[in-house]
Amino acid sequence: MDCYDDHTEPKNSTAGICRLQEQYGELVRDLFTEDPKRVILKLLNDSGNYLTELAALNAHHASVRLRAIALLEKSSASILQRILEKEPDSEFGLAAKSRLGQIGG
Repeated sequence: MDCYDDHTEPKNSTAGICRLQEQYGELVRDLFTEDPKRVILKLLNDSGNYLTELAALNAHHASVRLRAIALLEKSSASILQRILEKEPDSEFGLAAKSRLGQIGG
């Protein structure tokens, strides 16, 4: 172990680091050359539960927020309920209510 290695940090392989750099470069390229909203929607489809919940609560673009609400599963029923309580008459509240009905929440 090198004296500068932090044993609490996860070890990344060189190939893993290169792959992450490539993904980052592709993301930046896409954001510069495509419709950013479309790029965000694509990323949302591959996101984990936490980021999907965050997007459902706070996404800047309405279409991204609505898509995130539609992607939420039963484990996120409390997030949907929160949206419904906070914005009952908005398009987001209505989407949350509909999704709750679909997932049985």
